[in-house]
Amino acid sequence: MIHISNGSDRRILTSPAVHPCQAIAPATLLNSLIELAHTISDYRCRFFASNKQNVRHSIRQMGVLLVFLEEARNAHPALPDSVVLGFSELHLNFQKLQYLLEDCTREGARLCILMKSESVANQFRVLTRAISVALDVLPLDAIEVSVEVKEHVELVIRQARKSRFEVEPDDKAALSFVFSVLSLFEDGIVPDRSDLNRVVTYLGIRNWSECHKEVKFLESEIALESMKEEKREVGFLNSLMGFMCYCRCVLFDVVDSHPSDSRTGRSRSEVMLPNCLNPDDFRCPISLEFMVDPVTVSTGHTYDRSSILKWFRAGNKTCPKTGQKLPNTELVPNLALLKLIQQYCFENGIPIAESGRRTRDSGRAVSVSAGSLAAEGAIKMVATFLASRLETGTGEEEMDRNKAAYEVRVLSKTSAYNRSCLVEAGAIPHLLMLLSSSKRSSTQENSMAALLNLSKHPKSKAIIVENGGLEVVVGILNKGLNLQSRQHAAGTLFYLASIEEYRELIGETPEAIPGLITLIKDGTDRGKKNALVAIFGLLMDPENHSRVLVAEAIPVLVNLLESSSDREDLVVDSLAILETLAVKPEGTIAILYLRSALQSILEVLNSSSTSRASKENSVSLLLALCINGGADVVALLVKSPGLMGSLYSLLSEGTSRASKKASTLIRVIHTFFDRRPSGSTSPILPQEQFVHAW
Repeated sequence: MIHISNGSDRRILTSPAVHPCQAIAPATLLNSLIELAHTISDYRCRFFASNKQNVRHSIRQMGVLLVFLEEARNAHPALPDSVVLGFSELHLNFQKLQYLLEDCTREGARLCILMKSESVANQFRVLTRAISVALDVLPLDAIEVSVEVKEHVELVIRQARKSRFEVEPDDKAALSFVFSVLSLFEDGIVPDRSDLNRVVTYLGIRNWSECHKEVKFLESEIALESMKEEKREVGFLNSLMGFMCYCRCVLFDVVDSHPSDSRTGRSRSEVMLPNCLNPDDFRCPISLEFMVDPVTVSTGHTYDRSSILKWFRAGNKTCPKTGQKLPNTELVPNLALLKLIQQYCFENGIPIAESGRRTRDSGRAVSVSAGSLAAEGAIKMVATFLASRLETGTGEEEMDRNKAAYEVRVLSKTSAYNRSCLVEAGAIPHLLMLLSSSKRSSTQENSMAALLNLSKHPKSKAIIVENGGLEVVVGILNKGLNLQSRQHAAGTLFYLASIEEYRELIGETPEAIPGLITLIKDGTDRGKKNALVAIFGLLMDPENHSRVLVAEAIPVLVNLLESSSDREDLVVDSLAILETLAVKPEGTIAILYLRSALQSILEVLNSSSTSRASKENSVSLLLALCINGGADVVALLVKSPGLMGSLYSLLSEGTSRASKKASTLIRVIHTFFDRRPSGSTSPILPQEQFVHAW
């Protein structure tokens, strides 16, 4: 049989069909045509939110052609080349029609398809005419079918010529309501709920989860459009997303089902897919950071856009990985890899690759927008609505506030503009009150996750602290009703720690650092990640070094090195914290006091499966231990049989920083051998020669 792609990875209203091979056997081609015709006919049982009449006409036409094709197959004729050519043309157009019907029934794309009604109707018209042309030139006399069937085929041809396939009146009315609401959003006027209900009812959107699918689909379309040089549709798509976000928050009082895998809106198979890949493949070969805008050069290798552009601007015209001369500097966006990176980072709590070209707002004032006036108006109204619900609730007050907290959680995760509107609407004090008063684990989790997302906004940190939020967050970190709430609390402390004043406050809070260490020991992988980055941020305040040591962080971090070989990001972060602690003599003493520490670090460095980032941090850590520990530490290092091989490997394969560190450590070891007869135990390098960077 001819392979027919399901087209699941393509964008809507595109047709990646391939013309059948010229040498295909007639019987195989005919069977494939019949299979396609059956598939198209089966769409009569599916729900179509728009273009209903056009769909009915196309499916009815296909029913007639199916009878014709099956009778042609049963006749077992030796089909002439002219018939095979005609059937090949039909096969191409059948595939395109199947893709079009698939798009019209695609979950999450109903509003988008409605707004493209004119284009969809035109595609139905073009495909119907193309099928009629293929039938018109088909030599029916050369095919052994009944006269009645031939007459039906000729009727299909005549009807196709007369069919107009215009935008249907009901679709026009629904479109009018959408544009009317968008105009109200632009003018800052709250729309009537009845107008919103008319649209969502017409589209067959019956509950929160179906509305959420529309939002997620529009998000993906915006991301893809944003990758283009001409972002013609981005503004309009943002307006539609604002429309659906408003409907989701205002019209549906109950979150009927959380997105799959609890929070993400992805199926379990989609969530697990990135975990089967090597996270090292998500890092740019130049910067070793997770790529936020992966692009592929002509050699087929992928780099982060900013890194490869710097490479080109430096006068290099070669592929950094292969050294091969590039015929051109054209960069092709790697959208598939971008999706995997974003998915992996979100699932594993890695705040590195938020979005390819999204504005980041974690530590400074930024200029953000929603992409269109209508979207801005919609989000502002949603933020005001949710802040009011958080404060007062309605009916079942706790349930209503929980739902509002969940909406804030979902909305604030999407963009900097959404966070800005929610902060300005006063959502943070209400979330803190809800955290302090609620005894329900789901309410606490949703409120804490919402606060975590909002803490990325520059203004939010002061609001949290000024409203007593630090004590609330630390309390949940230690006594949260579930691990998810505790890990969100750790993430919130990470963002608060980006402010120098708050790093001091957090360090002075007795239960903060011990709570983070406990989470590293007992939490989920995401909880461990959040706690690690929070600790690293707190160590930017020198006063917190001793507090982290007193909290017995060293044994916990070393144990993490030994138990998390499959989580490279946790290993990298643990090494970074150990390196920061080792810069001070008391940190070095604490690390060396734990007998297994040095061996664990060496195992990371010498392992063939360890990422380059982990190796780089390992070398930096070992160098710091040598500087503060002197010849006694070097004497232990030289007993590691694979050390020198790993160091020389970094000289040629590591980053410039890793190469310098490895070179310095090699000199330290050589100096040790040169001094060994004298029995000197003094430091191998002066302290000031060590430059700490991470």
